[in-house]
Amino acid sequence: MGTLDGKIALVSGSGRGIGRAIALKLASHGARVVINDLDPEPAEETLTAIKAAGGEAVACVGSVTDEDFADRFVATAVDNYGGVDIVINNAGYTWDSVIQKMTDEQWDAILDVHLKAPFRILRAAQPVISARAKAEQADGLRVHRKIVNISSIAGLGGNAGQANYGAAKAGIVGLTKTLAKEWGRYAVNVNAVAYGLIRTRLTEAAADSDSTIDVQGRQIKVGVNPGLLTAMEQMIPLGRAGTPEEAAGAVYLLCLPESDYISGQVVVCGGGYS
Repeated sequence: MGTLDGKIALVSGSGRGIGRAIALKLASHGARVVINDLDPEPAEETLTAIKAAGGEAVACVGSVTDEDFADRFVATAVDNYGGVDIVINNAGYTWDSVIQKMTDEQWDAILDVHLKAPFRILRAAQPVISARAKAEQADGLRVHRKIVNISSIAGLGGNAGQANYGAAKAGIVGLTKTLAKEWGRYAVNVNAVAYGLIRTRLTEAAADSDSTIDVQGRQIKVGVNPGLLTAMEQMIPLGRAGTPEEAAGAVYLLCLPESDYISGQVVVCGGGYS
């Protein structure tokens, strides 16, 4: 039997990188997963990988910043599996600039994806979670549900060139701690994982300064200068960047029954750097 057998998990941004690793991890331990990605192809790839390994999953494709997305995301879980037990707010990207060069568009885009979208998803999930919790309590049952919001060490200590991202990730910590207090009566554990340097397509060494990703028509520069990446890794006590699988492990810990009395906390997954 899996440690998460019967649990229904929403994982935003799970077509690639850390989100994909989280979805695969939860599914491998028995959770039924609702996959999400901005683009259909990576969402389908994650879906196929889960099913090939014997797991269960469905996809909800689209941008987490769309006004109707949160309701669609939650409805996908309810319609296919009957409820919501785990929510992982992971989707996001970076769009860096020093503050004097940062545009309102850059600020709004990053706050929207990293803070407003998780807020909307959790707001949409609340009626489903509270109704199920009340019914369980009426039957004398106490079933813990898990929320894990993804933050960053940039949200805990700041990072030059990331006023928008740092502010959004700090906001996620505030949202996490607030909902831990609001949702405790429903036996919901609300925690956050703050990542340090994790190797993904957004943080890989990029000798080409023109490396970009397309986010809804915006060409966003990604990658880290190889020399800077080496210097960053030297500051990490474990001596290297983390892998997406290691990042997923931190989230998994907060979804286990063993974490049923942990709530309102921020776990730093950064190899000792904070």
